[in-house]
Amino acid sequence: MSTSNRTEIRERFLLVETANVSDVLDSMGLTNQALSADFVPRSGMQLAGWAYTISGDSISGGHPTDELKVQACAGVQDGDVTVWSGSGHGACYFGELIALGLQSLGCRGALVDGGVRDIAWLERAQFSTFSTYRTPVQSIGRWQVQSWAQPILLPGANVEAVTVSPGDFVLGDIDGVVVIPAEHVLQVLERSEAVTERERDIRVALQQGMSLQDAIATFGSI
Repeated sequence: MSTSNRTEIRERFLLVETANVSDVLDSMGLTNQALSADFVPRSGMQLAGWAYTISGDSISGGHPTDELKVQACAGVQDGDVTVWSGSGHGACYFGELIALGLQSLGCRGALVDGGVRDIAWLERAQFSTFSTYRTPVQSIGRWQVQSWAQPILLPGANVEAVTVSPGDFVLGDIDGVVVIPAEHVLQVLERSEAVTERERDIRVALQQGMSLQDAIATFGSI
């Protein structure tokens, strides 16, 4: 997919909501694509882009540098969102300086199944970051990148785990985060846009005095 197409798709996704995307995924039989409610916005209120996956693990007394983390991030492309997973507990996987380096590559945010820090600086940099916890504790000597650009598992909203593969589309907002498999991105986007337009019509009708009963009769389920 060309850079211009990726940009257009991402910009269109920013105009739809995760709730509508989740409903569309349900209608397509993709019923387990929402992530755990533990993922919350730390900086920015929207997250949208193609998944670039990075995974790691807890270590004890490991190499006192972030060389592997830097190496993993080198493959990020414009329009990507870095998606971090691992078994670390209490340590930060991601902070402001890594974010600034990623931002220079065109990265549009981070989704972290773990800790983040430097949140005030992430906000100043307008770098959208969602995570499961926040912490001031650095990762060096505690958590280390093991692999990248490989499928990973993240905790799901209504299943134990959701698979996130490189090139899937990640969409997050105040309601939560959904993962759209790469092969369904365009279809989900178009259907979500249609649902969004329908909801606008329903909202106007209700604001103009239409009853809930009439709205259901006119538009179907609401």
